[in-house]
Amino acid sequence: MTDDRRFAQLTSIACHELRTPLATVSGFARTLARLELAEPAGQYAGMIEAAAAQLRDLLEQLTIVARIETGRFDPALGEIDTLELARAASEELGDDRVSVSGSGTPVRVPVEATRRAVTQLARAALRHGGLDLVELRADGHVLELSPTTRMSGAVLCGEELRDIGALAAGALVRALGGSLELDGERLLVRLPQ
Repeated sequence: MTDDRRFAQLTSIACHELRTPLATVSGFARTLARLELAEPAGQYAGMIEAAAAQLRDLLEQLTIVARIETGRFDPALGEIDTLELARAASEELGDDRVSVSGSGTPVRVPVEATRRAVTQLARAALRHGGLDLVELRADGHVLELSPTTRMSGAVLCGEELRDIGALAAGALVRALGGSLELDGERLLVRLPQ
C-alpha cells in the first residue's frame, strides 16, 4: 500500500472515530441552546452548536476525499437542478454574499455532497478573493462562479492547498466525471450530464 493510500485510509478511520464524540457535543449543545440560559451562557451554547456543525461538515468533506483517494467512493446518486445547487449556496452563505442567475438543468450527483461542494467553492472564492459578493450562474450543467482573483482561482482549482472545502469540492466534482476550469475571472464547474 502506498503512503498516500495509507494516509487516506487513516484519515477515513479517524473521521469515522471522531463522529461519536462529535455527536455527543452536538447533541448537548442543541439541548443547551434550547434552554433559556442567562447571557452570555446562551450565546456560548449557540457558538458551540455552530462549531459542532462546522466540524461535522469538515469530517464529511475529509471522508469523501479519503474514499476517493482509496478507491472506495461509491456515491448514491440523485437528481438535482444546477440552479437549485446555486440557490442552496446563496441560502447558506446569504443572498447578500452570493447572487444567483441563469437557468439550470437536472444533473445526477450525490445531492447533499454536491450542495456542500458548491457552497464551499463559493465560500472559498469569497474568503480567498477578499470579496464581498460572488455570482453563481447556472448554464445547463455548468455553474459559473465569478469573479475569481489570482489567489482565489489557485485555491479553487487546488493549485494552492489553503482550503479543505475547496479541495474536497474539486475532488468530488472530478470523481463524478466533472471538471473545474478557470476562464478569465470565472470558475467553470462542469457537472456530469
